Amino acid sequence: MRYEELTIEGRNAVLEAFRSGKTIDKVFVLEGCQDGPIKTILREAKKHGTMVKFVSKDRLDNMSETKKHQGVIAYAAAYNYATVEDILAKAEENGEPPFIFLLDGIEDPHNLGAIIRTANLAGAHGVIIPKNRAVGLTATVAKTSAGALNYTPVAKVTNLSATMKELKKQGLWFVCADMDGEVMYRQNLTGPIGLVIGNEGDGVSKLVRENCDFTASIPMKGDIDSLNASVAAGVLAYEIVRQRLQKK
Repeated sequence: MRYEELTIEGRNAVLEAFRSGKTIDKVFVLEGCQDGPIKTILREAKKHGTMVKFVSKDRLDNMSETKKHQGVIAYAAAYNYATVEDILAKAEENGEPPFIFLLDGIEDPHNLGAIIRTANLAGAHGVIIPKNRAVGLTATVAKTSAGALNYTPVAKVTNLSATMKELKKQGLWFVCADMDGEVMYRQNLTGPIGLVIGNEGDGVSKLVRENCDFTASIPMKGDIDSLNASVAAGVLAYEIVRQRLQKK
């Protein structure tokens, strides 16, 4: 199901969006504003685990399309989020060991869209993203995914490390993309696997890395030191695909 209204402005509109069950990714509130309606919106945001940012009037004015934001603007998801259980169920339906992408803080919507597109074409069962410090399912992500969002479930979780620990109990193991890791061609990347891709600038965070079982690197011969996050995800994903096909 798709949400057409991506930017929601004004107190009543934002409150109604929460109460109607829309998935709200972020709420921007005028700093210092503490009146009744704003407090109600903040309560709803807390209840739904939505990220809240307090910003200046200038910032809100710049973001506003209607110029009638009343001190609050919300970003709704372009698509509904799935659950981690939905992703595992998809693998089970297909009779395949789970293959999941876990994205640690991807901030560029074009990268996220491209990775979701790659995940779909590589036969991954879903993508997991964190709630904070990462882009959500915006209209740009949807467009860049070239329709893949209609078929590949994306789950949003509060804590990536905790989710990985839960998935380990279900038999998954995790490989983390890292320039200092063992070359991917020398690794066994078959079985129930989670491919962990880090932030465009900082890579995989320490906590998430500690929950990975292996690190894999892509051999690089050029003069610069790293690939774009979505390209790295594609290269590693297709090594997983190659090894799975070979095993069959």
